[in-house]
Amino acid sequence: MKKLIAGIALFGTFAIASAQTITFDKTTYDYGTIKPSSDGTRFFTVTNTGDKPLIISNVKPSCGCTTPEFSTAPIMPKKSAKIKVGYNTAINGAFNKMIEVYSNDPANNRSVIYIKGNVDPNAPEPKPLTPAELKAKAKAEKKAAKQAKKAAAKK
Repeated sequence: MKKLIAGIALFGTFAIASAQTITFDKTTYDYGTIKPSSDGTRFFTVTNTGDKPLIISNVKPSCGCTTPEFSTAPIMPKKSAKIKVGYNTAINGAFNKMIEVYSNDPANNRSVIYIKGNVDPNAPEPKPLTPAELKAKAKAEKKAAKQAKKAAAKK
């Protein structure tokens, strides 16, 4: 009986040790103070630090002013993907929004990320994006468009 219990405990340890694990580059994105109707799009990088494919099943914003976009394609071990989050910057004032990310990570099947900032007509002009930031943004938009087209073709 003792061997059976020890075997089950050992198997459980291996099952937990060999799983998909979700990690984020950051859990809060601070927009700072921005002008009304400025670009409200930001990206969170999701990495699978486990050794099995990670699947994001749903991303739910806390309100209709926040629009997330994500792929349900599996994220292979040690690989990353992006979650695109848009905020409606036509709404003046401070904001602090929660976005729930649901995945098949056994330890964190519900993760929470946040966006915050302040939309102010008197905000300074935004700094122009660096060439690297422009390239990353263009690449992410192209990938999102391709995934949207693929999803539309499935319907």
